Order: sequence, then structure tokens, then C-alpha cells
Amino acid sequence: MKILRIYCSPRGRASESYRLGDMIVGALRRQHPDAGVVDRCLAQGEIAHVDEGYAKALGGHGMPEHPSQAKTMNDSELLIQELETADRVVIATPMHNYTVPSALKAWLDHIVRIHRTFTPGPEGKVGTLADRPVYVAVSSGGRYSGHRARQPDFLTPYLTAILNTVGLFDIRFFSVQGTALGAEALAVARQQAENDLAGFFALAAAA
Repeated sequence: MKILRIYCSPRGRASESYRLGDMIVGALRRQHPDAGVVDRCLAQGEIAHVDEGYAKALGGHGMPEHPSQAKTMNDSELLIQELETADRVVIATPMHNYTVPSALKAWLDHIVRIHRTFTPGPEGKVGTLADRPVYVAVSSGGRYSGHRARQPDFLTPYLTAILNTVGLFDIRFFSVQGTALGAEALAVARQQAENDLAGFFALAAAA
């Protein structure tokens, strides 16, 4: 089994989102000891935003004429193939200004591609990728869910909609919320996330 791990916090592996995502990877590997992990770090701008050649190609003007104009189209194909060949996907992301960080948005712009990962039709866009489990590990400085929520959440509905667009519907969110509210709040949030993970994977193993 192949696990694709995507992480995009500017803090890299020191981040809360990576820590939570790593726990998910660990739970998956306990269930599937032979699983391999492919890491895709987006934190330092490794993936460029789409360029003019990409935009022209998607606009129906054919592939870029010069190899130098084809860079992000090539990046897009590489990232889509990584996703296509993964049996499980783990996305570790912070919440930035109520939604996904720009690094993750750049990855999404590459993998959500007309006539490649979705096709338009009379009823709307239809994803062409085979469905598979996607686990999303979210960290946020404030709280966005529950009775103590004090900020809006555009991240989870957006990621749900955009992943559905390419055919990914089996999505599960886990979160560590309130990381900026002090050490005690962080400890409580971490424990809650660990409990949620343990309960989810225990049920999955028993199914």
C-alpha cells in the first residue's frame, strides 16, 4: 500500500498539523505494516503557482509551444500521478485566515484539471479519479468548531468540495484547534485529537 503525505505548514515538520498528520500515517502503518510513504512538502514554495502556459493549455489553446512554458503543466502531471497511484492520502495543513494556505491552494490548482481529473457535463463537474480514503489533519490558532468556536471555517467545506470535484469523497477531518490559546489549551486540543484518531481507527479495524 502507498500513502501520499502532503504537508504545507511554513513550520514544516515542527508544526502541529504535521504532528497530527504523522499520527494518522502511524495509525495507517500499524494497520498496513508494508505501507510505503511518499512525502510531498509544499511548505517552502516547492510547487510553483500555475503559469501562462498552463492557463493557455486549459483555455483550449493547446500545449505550450516551448518547453520553458510547460513547467507547471509538467508539475501538474507529476502531482496528479502521485495522487493517482496513492492508496491513502494524508493532507496536513494549518488554517490560514480561515481557509487553506496558499501553498496547498497551489497544489490543488495543479491537481484539479479539466479533462484530466474532472470533466464538465450538463449536471456540473464529474471527477475522474478513483475514490480512496483522504485524511486531513488541520491545526488552527483559534477554534472553528464546537460551542467555543470564535472564527469561521472556510477550510473544511472548501477542501470537501474541491476534492469531491476530482472524485474523492471518502474524506475524514481531524483537528488540533486553539494552538495559540496557551499551553494548557494546546495540551487539551492534542489529547482530544489523539482520542478522535484512536476511536476512528479502532472502529475502522473492527469493521
